[in-house]
Amino acid sequence: MGNLTTISVVVITKNESRNIQACLESVQWVDECILVDAESSDQTREIAKGINSAVCVFTRPWQGFGSQKNFGIAQASSDWVLILDADERVTPDLQHEIQKLLDQQSVDRVAYRIPRRNFLWGHWIRYGGMYPDYQIRLFQKGAACYNDAFIHENLIVNGVIGTLLNPINHYTERCIEDHFRKMDAYTTLAAKGQWAVLSSVSWYHLLLNPLVTLCKISLLKQGVRDGVAGFINSIFSGMYTFLKYAKVWEISCSARKPKRDL
Repeated sequence: MGNLTTISVVVITKNESRNIQACLESVQWVDECILVDAESSDQTREIAKGINSAVCVFTRPWQGFGSQKNFGIAQASSDWVLILDADERVTPDLQHEIQKLLDQQSVDRVAYRIPRRNFLWGHWIRYGGMYPDYQIRLFQKGAACYNDAFIHENLIVNGVIGTLLNPINHYTERCIEDHFRKMDAYTTLAAKGQWAVLSSVSWYHLLLNPLVTLCKISLLKQGVRDGVAGFINSIFSGMYTFLKYAKVWEISCSARKPKRDL
């Protein structure tokens, strides 16, 4: 890559010791690496610094996905920023595509969406809406920032967005046990966000919405074409919806419960 255009990668972490090495090794070609760590209790920071002493590690209490990423973006000093999660890897083909792009930068594109290959339990899930799973991750410094949504934060881009061809690999869950840990945490965040717009939960939210999700993932989006792994993913998607609304119901019950005088 030429020296005229520079690129920083921003990664946010919390207890990602088993992921961070492979993640950072996939982006050793960038000009700068910013790691924003939410006070990990494992060896995440030490492993990151051991890979490359030039990795800039910032320790910051957890403020939410968007806030953590925006902080990392603010620390970046390069012309372009690449956002990467700890369980993601930049493939060699994507690396070459980005390097070629920045060598021949087009002024009418300020950001690029990148396809993402999601691997669940060792299987690449192609169907069920899991691919190409475009993510806007590459952008000019100053042209984009994240909102502060509870979960599934969005990148707000001021300008025209392009699309790259080669994917990021996303090793989101190595085993079924990983799924339940993540589902519990994410449905709690999703329920808080849902509660902000939904004041009560009825039986049909708990019965029909999960069934609709299951049918949409398995049939309409052809999740069953991924075989057993695809069927499991479809069932888990329905479970996610059920658990989210169950937690909204729990929040609503707590909100209606009268406070006792101390």
